[in-house]
Amino acid sequence: MGQITGPVIEVKGLDIGYDDQIVMQGLDFSVNKGDIFIVMGVSGCGKSTLLKSMIGLKEPLKGEVLFNAKSFWDEDEKGRKEIMRGFGVLYQSGALWSSLTVGENVALPLRLFTKLSDQQIQDIVALKLSLVGLEGQGDLFPSGISGGMCKRASLARAISLDPGIIFFDEPSAGLDPINARKLDDLILELRDGLGATIVIVTHELASIFAIGNNSIFLDETSKTMIAAGDPKVLLANSQDPRVIQFLTRGSANDDQKSE
Repeated sequence: MGQITGPVIEVKGLDIGYDDQIVMQGLDFSVNKGDIFIVMGVSGCGKSTLLKSMIGLKEPLKGEVLFNAKSFWDEDEKGRKEIMRGFGVLYQSGALWSSLTVGENVALPLRLFTKLSDQQIQDIVALKLSLVGLEGQGDLFPSGISGGMCKRASLARAISLDPGIIFFDEPSAGLDPINARKLDDLILELRDGLGATIVIVTHELASIFAIGNNSIFLDETSKTMIAAGDPKVLLANSQDPRVIQFLTRGSANDDQKSE
């Protein structure tokens, strides 16, 4: 305990976009160890672009992303790869290799980044599948399992290297409410059981309030973050109509369903 006293992730003065087109600017926030940190905002506001800059897929136009005080984009390729080994990513689509079994998908990072024996890898794969509730399912192919099981298999792969940080891109997309809640519960278990820090890009209110303890709200009009903090506190105390409208839109669900 107490090994990490500062934030696990710091974003400082970040501008993100494509060529000279700014999507978001002036982003400043930090993620503490053990947070379930929500990046929220309406569709198309720049949440996924921010995620790409945080996980090393897209260099920002300006600013820094620091992991345990190391500036990711100032590192050379070797340094970046070393930082990236410390986190796992669950993509919205799941991104499982269809030609590999579930077990082979989970084993892939272990084969790429470690020198473990086949038996050691098999043991770790079995453990990770057990953690996500897929015991004995390693021989199945992605095409033969449900969407919820695909998400769990993808999560098993994301945690195969015991990352300290796990990133989720719209984890509940495509899931029914029951399976979405099961995934939320699993995320909580991973945070508590593995001591992982969680960063989630989502606009799903049920998940935001069920598991998030810290957040930022991205506003597409002003192209910056306009709120930060515990989502439940923002709901209770925010005076910004944009934040209030987003966090109280649950009452408009019936209208949305009829559109």
